[in-house]
Amino acid sequence: MIQSNAYDYVNILDKAADASWIRENLIANNIANVDTPGYKRQDLEFEELLKNELGRSQYISLDKKVRNADLSQLNPDVFTDYAGYSYRLDENNVDIDVEQVELASEQIKYQALTTSISSEFERMQTVIK
Repeated sequence: MIQSNAYDYVNILDKAADASWIRENLIANNIANVDTPGYKRQDLEFEELLKNELGRSQYISLDKKVRNADLSQLNPDVFTDYAGYSYRLDENNVDIDVEQVELASEQIKYQALTTSISSEFERMQTVIK
């Protein structure tokens, strides 16, 4: 992790991209286990952590929120969905259609995050020139 105010946005985007990559792997694992009896889907919670970390005060600019963000609080939480109801006799709660849509959505999110990180570095290069 880079320690400088110039990289505050990059550090936040990096944490978000890591969480997105982990979530993609979890969803792919859910899809792979769609026919495993008793399997419970897994997912990851990151957006709420980010929202809580950046949304502490509504009267502060986003730049200050990002600068003051505690990156140690932005560790994604992997959880097993035991509450998800299963309509199958084998008690597997993976819905293949939902998982495929979530995977596609997460892939788009990951691509947007990595593009944003690249854009931040391009802006820095422009300033240095």
